[in-house]
Amino acid sequence: MEAQGSRRRHLPVLLLWVNGLMTLGFAGARQQSELCNESLMLEKLPACGKSFEEMMKKVDSKKWCNLTEFIMYYDNFTQCTEREANNASCFWPNPLAEGFITGIHKQFFSNCTSEKVHWEDPPDEILITLILIPVLLTCAMITLVVWCSKRSDILV
Repeated sequence: MEAQGSRRRHLPVLLLWVNGLMTLGFAGARQQSELCNESLMLEKLPACGKSFEEMMKKVDSKKWCNLTEFIMYYDNFTQCTEREANNASCFWPNPLAEGFITGIHKQFFSNCTSEKVHWEDPPDEILITLILIPVLLTCAMITLVVWCSKRSDILV
């Protein structure tokens, strides 16, 4: 009887210990034992860039700034760089992969700067009209309310 009580008290401790072993075994063992092979990653990433370059040849260079024209190609490029980084036991993104991706961006998208919109006032004729319409409507409504309030016989 007392042995069962002792087992029940030790069961939570045993479960926590097993959980800790499993967490270490599944989550951390692979990542801790393998170091990032940066040279392998840098050797494989240009293949992703070459593939992206081939796909971008299908898109008119005037449309390179329109993401909807090549989003699938860019997605394939991103997945390729991530896959090659992971195959080299490197996390993604990492500084080396980011440098490579930045180089691709400079090659294809250097002319895609966002243009700031320069806001200007409309011509005076339109501006005056846009100001006067609400002012005149407000005056007309005030006049109508005052006129109706003085003629109480209409409301009854």
